[in-house]
Amino acid sequence: MDDSEATVSMMKDLVREFCEERDWDQFHNPKDLAIGMATESSELLEIFRFKSPEDIDAVMADPVRSAHVKEELSDVLYFALRFAQMNGIDLYTELVRKIGIDAEKYPADKCRGRNLKYDEL
Repeated sequence: MDDSEATVSMMKDLVREFCEERDWDQFHNPKDLAIGMATESSELLEIFRFKSPEDIDAVMADPVRSAHVKEELSDVLYFALRFAQMNGIDLYTELVRKIGIDAEKYPADKCRGRNLKYDEL
């Protein structure tokens, strides 16, 4: 199974089952899950720290180093899924809502091809 077949709900269930088998619910409050997301995001970021665009291309082309990237990205996703699962957050609904907010802040005709913050457009 891959992304084209898996659902967010299936991924949340996978994470829930993994954690319940280990009796980890007691450790997964919003604060600690948010810390986990930040920690894992930092570990992903560390892979690219001080790298040029060419270095980054080399990282992603190398099977061993790209495997490390995938593991760290999966850890970030794990914590995001677990946070949502433990707190009754429907990720699709919230993503659609947030994209709507961002669409107002970043109208395509004003920001296409530009990486300015909304208050700089």
